[in-house]
Amino acid sequence: MAALRARDLALPVDRVRPADLRDNFFDARDGRRHGALDIMAPRQTPVSAVDAGTIAKLFYSKGGGGITIYQFDPSRTFCYYYAHLDSYAPGLQEGQRVRRGELIGYVGNTGNASASAPHLHFAIFRLTPERVWWKGDPVNPYSVFKQ
Repeated sequence: MAALRARDLALPVDRVRPADLRDNFFDARDGRRHGALDIMAPRQTPVSAVDAGTIAKLFYSKGGGGITIYQFDPSRTFCYYYAHLDSYAPGLQEGQRVRRGELIGYVGNTGNASASAPHLHFAIFRLTPERVWWKGDPVNPYSVFKQ
């Protein structure tokens, strides 16, 4: 956790402050732990990279996160997961380097998100030694942002 706090991650959703966040990491979702932070915002609200790094994977999960982005931090220790996006930022590509605060997408309700509740589903994973985008140990983003 200290390593993430030292990175001074930016909040990913435009116009959202730490005081606006609610810890829902441990909430039950379909019989399992949520394992992420839902950040409510109007559809099409800009989403920015929380840290510098590389876009590891752009993926569409019909029954899950919908339009998603997996981003590795510069050391490839952590993966940041952005889900339920409405769309990607124009020109965003896998392998692209991004800066902290750079526009990467827009809040939406794709995948299994409620049509009446657009939000960013944001997760952080400590990558396993294989350093693959789909595998890691979840870290509670709320505890990182609420220092």
